[in-house]
Amino acid sequence: MLEILFQDEWLVAVNKPAGMLVHRSFLDKHETEFVMQTLRDQLGQHVFPLHRLDRPTSGVLLFALSSDIARQMSEQQHSWRKFYVAVVRGYFKQPLYLDYPLVEELDDIADAKARQDKPAQAAQTSFWPLAHIELPIANARHATSRYSLVLCQPHTGRKHQIRRHLKHLFHPILGDTTHGDGKQNQIFRQHLDNQRLLLHCVYTELVHPISGQRLVVYAPLREPAAFWALWQWDKLLEQQVIIPLIAELVPAR
Repeated sequence: MLEILFQDEWLVAVNKPAGMLVHRSFLDKHETEFVMQTLRDQLGQHVFPLHRLDRPTSGVLLFALSSDIARQMSEQQHSWRKFYVAVVRGYFKQPLYLDYPLVEELDDIADAKARQDKPAQAAQTSFWPLAHIELPIANARHATSRYSLVLCQPHTGRKHQIRRHLKHLFHPILGDTTHGDGKQNQIFRQHLDNQRLLLHCVYTELVHPISGQRLVVYAPLREPAAFWALWQWDKLLEQQVIIPLIAELVPAR
């Protein structure tokens, strides 16, 4: 069963588990579980995805309950506000706005016929450090290992944008097997039993298509629960803490 975060007669939002595909893909023919099909069976009706989350990312995922609402919502996605939390390598010392264009990432199979010479696309992300830790775990260069919990707001929607921007800043996300640091990922697997990408969409804000009212959807952290509790980061990211913090950092328009 998927965790329902919000539901009315027009929209439904779920807390997407890490590692689960949003819908079927010919690139992953061996997979048998998908958010879209699971939610359809759970609700007993068709659902229409309004956006996507990468397979290893967890958090807020929105669906329309009719094709008309889906079409209407597609026209306002540029105005949504999404906030993610990530655990990254190193001390992320201060808030930062990054404007760094990204070349489109192409899949070897799905995009085999796509142009390979497209110019880089505009990409902007804001970052705020929330917490830091230093662990007594030696790495190749230091006697200890430092990590940060970072709040991320993408202002554009490029593929793997947050992951690639953090890599560019030399603060790769832990558990990122594509854009991350393999040695740091191994440290987290061996010492902290973390098997996933530590990137979670914690908050999405949009205008309701029928009422016209501001709708905020919050997704609590679930897995791995023991990891998030190690330094009480689960408390820092509880709804009554993180939503007022976001409102303070980035006032609603």
